Amino acid sequence: MDRKDHADIASGRLSAQQLAQNFDDVAPPLDRQNALIAAQRCYYCYDAPCIQACPTGIDIPSFIRRITTDNLRGAAQDILGANVLGGMCARVCPTEILCEGSCVRNTGESEPVQIGALQRYATDWVFDSNTALFERAAATGKRVAVVGAGPAGLSCAHALARAGHDVVIFDAKPRPGGLNEYGIAEYKVLDFAAREIDWLLSLGGIRWEGARTLGDDLHLSELRRDYDAVFLGLGLTGVNALGIEGEALAGVRNAVDFIADLRQCPDLSKLPVGRRVVVIGGGNTAIDAAVQSKKLGAESVTLVYRRGSASMSATWAEQEFAKTQGVSVIEWAQPRRILGDGAVAGIEFEYTQLDDSGRLLGSGDYFTLAADSVLKAIGQTLIAPRANGDGSAVIEIRNGRIAVNAEFETSVRGVWAGGDCVGGKVDLTVQSVEDGKRAARAMHARLSGNGTAEN
Repeated sequence: MDRKDHADIASGRLSAQQLAQNFDDVAPPLDRQNALIAAQRCYYCYDAPCIQACPTGIDIPSFIRRITTDNLRGAAQDILGANVLGGMCARVCPTEILCEGSCVRNTGESEPVQIGALQRYATDWVFDSNTALFERAAATGKRVAVVGAGPAGLSCAHALARAGHDVVIFDAKPRPGGLNEYGIAEYKVLDFAAREIDWLLSLGGIRWEGARTLGDDLHLSELRRDYDAVFLGLGLTGVNALGIEGEALAGVRNAVDFIADLRQCPDLSKLPVGRRVVVIGGGNTAIDAAVQSKKLGAESVTLVYRRGSASMSATWAEQEFAKTQGVSVIEWAQPRRILGDGAVAGIEFEYTQLDDSGRLLGSGDYFTLAADSVLKAIGQTLIAPRANGDGSAVIEIRNGRIAVNAEFETSVRGVWAGGDCVGGKVDLTVQSVEDGKRAARAMHARLSGNGTAEN
């Protein structure tokens, strides 16, 4: 195993036609006939469990009933009024553990209603027809800064703009969208993130500024001075390290960086991929990185997780999908050292087990996988905003996340936060949208002089 193995990381493994097929829409949309058939399977439950399972509380029976009468505008209003990123969530939500997982038709003998596909059917009509569903209220004269153009920030900005406030969104990236633009598998979303954001910004009252980084050329103390309120939707931009020998070798990189490069690459035939790829982790990022490596032309892709499949944060559906795409999965193994001379040539693992108290321990049994590419996907962390010399603007961090109260206000008055940087029930796009929406409600109440927002 020596440095020459790194030459196996190359572009052009597959033809443009093969890549187009591999990265085509993984879940093609329903046509009208199939949408009507799917909608008619809904029981339109009173106190429907699918609504309770949706973090944004979309009235699912209502929008499905509207589809049956071809009232797509009404269906879209039901969806986007509760979740302004409902089009993206229809593509990326783990419906199998949320709304569809709670569907009363999901009995084992019967499939659940295709709620996600029907949500996409209704919302795609909006974007395909470029239909405006919402109008701004009269201008309030209040200005709000939103830092972070991911799902939480976009949701918050849209709700505040609808209420008549002027909003400026800042983000460190050159394009808005956050995770939706940079962190989700291409075959799930294609170019949809940009289309959805263009529609969202068309409401008016929202200005976008990219390549602005909090703590660098953007400071919290100045935002508090210049704006009437501030929302932080920072996401989790730090990446956990393995902390093992060989981590700095060429060919070892963070899976999130690999996915971001892929999502922004105009020609996938020019994107390098290894022949023997090993992905370490068990979440959605690990699955997306592994599957996309295979779709780019890697000869072998192996995903290794330190515990069993039941402990993976990726859902059972994502795990099964990865296997159908040719990804090999090894459970109960942890990396011990990365091997190579200048560039990665392999990685040594130790099998793991649980002791009587449930602690994870190494078994003392080792094995090695050949690899020219190692993608790390073992979790992300918050990079807390710096104070910029203003002691009153120090945000309290608790358990690695920004501490907020029930209305998403931070320890600094007038500064709210939401999404992954706050954490909650689940680290999902749909939960971040709900955080942004709820924070906007509280911010609007404060800006309007109404005190505490209603729940």
